[in-house]
Amino acid sequence: MEEEYDVIVLGTGLTECILSGLLSVDGKKVLHMDRNDYYGGDCASLNLQQAWTHFKENGNAPETLGKARSYNIDLVPKFLMANGKLVKILLHTRVTRYLEFKSVDGSYVVKKGKVHKVPATEGEALASGLMGMFEKTRFKDFLVYVVEFDRNDPSTHKGVDINGPTSDLLKNKYKLEKSTIDFIGHALALYRDETFLEKPAYETIERVKLYHESLMQHGKSPYLYPLYGLGDLPQAFARLSAIYGGTYMLNKPIEGFVYDNNGRVCGVTSEGQTARCKAVIGDPSYFPDKVEQVGQIVRCICILDHPIPKTANSESCQIILPQNQVQRANDIYISCVSFAHNVAPPGKYIVMLSTTVEHSDNPRAELQPAIELLGNIQHSFYSVQPVYVPKNDPNHDGIYISSSYDATTHFESIADDVIKIYQLFTGLQDVSHILEPAPNDEPAGGDNQ
Repeated sequence: MEEEYDVIVLGTGLTECILSGLLSVDGKKVLHMDRNDYYGGDCASLNLQQAWTHFKENGNAPETLGKARSYNIDLVPKFLMANGKLVKILLHTRVTRYLEFKSVDGSYVVKKGKVHKVPATEGEALASGLMGMFEKTRFKDFLVYVVEFDRNDPSTHKGVDINGPTSDLLKNKYKLEKSTIDFIGHALALYRDETFLEKPAYETIERVKLYHESLMQHGKSPYLYPLYGLGDLPQAFARLSAIYGGTYMLNKPIEGFVYDNNGRVCGVTSEGQTARCKAVIGDPSYFPDKVEQVGQIVRCICILDHPIPKTANSESCQIILPQNQVQRANDIYISCVSFAHNVAPPGKYIVMLSTTVEHSDNPRAELQPAIELLGNIQHSFYSVQPVYVPKNDPNHDGIYISSSYDATTHFESIADDVIKIYQLFTGLQDVSHILEPAPNDEPAGGDNQ
């Protein structure tokens, strides 16, 4: 470990593996280390017996749940937006050649305790039970506006102050009802709370447009999910990094950091040896003194022997319970995958519930509105995890720390974190190149390397 690396990456969570891959492609000399002996970190995929051990369940998994090795249970399951930033990074690096994706069957939202399909096209809007007849027309007009919107073409703004608050656009321009605004903000624009109403209108329009464009890619829903679970995603980026010269070391305990006279990191110590470096990237667990807790996420992984009721027998789906519908400050999320994705035995469904903890005395109870939608549950695993964000200045100490995974069921916030750290590390303001497909003549992680 005597040579110097441009960057040492700690932890094999998805954020860290993506950054390791991108920086290796950029020609950086990367050493990637993890205290665990498996890839994925907090977003690993486990078989049933591994999950049983991870969640400290008693005994062994019962045979009624099927073969343990037939399961790939994501600890933090999320879907990919078909036209979202993470898919664009996958296409840029050509990591897609290592993975196979399947579209998610449906996207749903809860109103007054009932599950409704999220309308994202004119036809679905007119058929939806979420709205009355006149409201459907107003919503359809809003969707037409979104589809035609181009932030750089004022003629498509149609007199709307796109820098004004979203509330003006939805309430005043389109006269939409509160319940309609709820599912636009939470199920289409995928905001987590009510603050979106004060955000610039163009942000909400572009988020709804992303949902619509992603939906148009596959038709059933805007979401994709990899066969065999999310565990292959970090490994795919690790493989990309290795192709470009990155070095990986698993099962390496991190014992400390070395700093120069200016307080900038210049080495990482493991098992008595120090690897020299110019910078360090890692997840919050490696830097307890450089992060702060900003909340908690409660999650519940449920194993069912049936699809979620009222979802048209979907083998996979997302359901969002907007916070106004459950008298909360934060949404509750449900994601479902199944045997159709090679993550469970035939006839089994894996359902994840998650939300931001608002009452720390009984976090499990905060998921009860979602539990009530599932029907009979064969087994459930609960966890409550802290949410950390960095509080250090990477320009000073050379340490770039990712944020903990949030409660959402999609990857857009993780992709945003990747882009933010990539910008800070490289000093580039415009990093749009990592969101563009690699040219045909550029072997970005190709097998012919």
